[in-house]
This record gives sequence, C-alpha cells and structure tokens, in this order.
Amino acid sequence: MNKYFLVLAVGMILFSMIPCREAFAGSWEQLTPEEQQVLRRFREQWNQLPGERQERLRRGAERWQRMTPEERKEAEERSKRWQELPPQEKEMIRKRYQDFRNLPPEEQERVRRGSRWFQDLSPQQRQDLHEQWQKSAPRDRKDLRPGWK
Repeated sequence: MNKYFLVLAVGMILFSMIPCREAFAGSWEQLTPEEQQVLRRFREQWNQLPGERQERLRRGAERWQRMTPEERKEAEERSKRWQELPPQEKEMIRKRYQDFRNLPPEEQERVRRGSRWFQDLSPQQRQDLHEQWQKSAPRDRKDLRPGWK
C-alpha cells in the first residue's frame, strides 16, 4: 500500500524535474539570498552545473520556500525513502512514471482521479482494499476500483 503512495510521490517529484525550454544558467551571485540559503550545498559547484540543472534546482528552491513546515518535513521523508530504495526499484518507478507520461491526457486524468480517490480513503479502508486486491483474481480487480472510472 505504501509503495503506491511512494510511486505517486516520486512520479510527482520527477514530473517537477522536467527541464524547461529556457534554462536559468546564471552565476551563484544572481540567485536571491533565499535561493542561496536553500541551495547552499551546491555553492561550490553551481557555476559549473548545466543551465537546465541550475533551473531545476532554482525552481525546487522556490517550491521549498512556499512549503509549510509540515510539507517540508513530508518532502524530506519522501526524499529519504527515495534515497534508501534499491537501484532496481528506482528504475522500475522511473519506468512507470515514463509510461504514465506517455499516456493520453484523458488517461492520465483517470489515473489521477483514482489516486485521489484512494488517498481519500481511511487507512483502514485502504488496508481492506489492499487485502481484497491481493485475494482477488486479476479479472475481478477492476470491480475494486470504483473511483478509478
């Protein structure tokens, strides 16, 4: 059950890392003091990073600044879980994310609706659904996903 949330969270993180067309490509001194504070661990290598990487990091710093303390804590926990995953599992998650990105927009929205439906369930309902899913035959599993339609 937690793997599903992890896959979704990692997918969202990876989605946010897609390079934009116009990369920042600036010196460390061009960053705001707030951005420099968030990105301080990159200070020594900043000017050597490719522009697309700088832009992704800068956008991440902006998002970080907008987060509440609770959101920051959750992001740190997700990052820690990601770092602890074995390489094979990371690769599987990346592939699933790429498969998702290749879906037509309406299919992506269907998957998002299903994910929201699942997240809105209580922990006990999620556990019950997970157990039913494991016990059911693959052909019957679609009946367990009313929110995914």
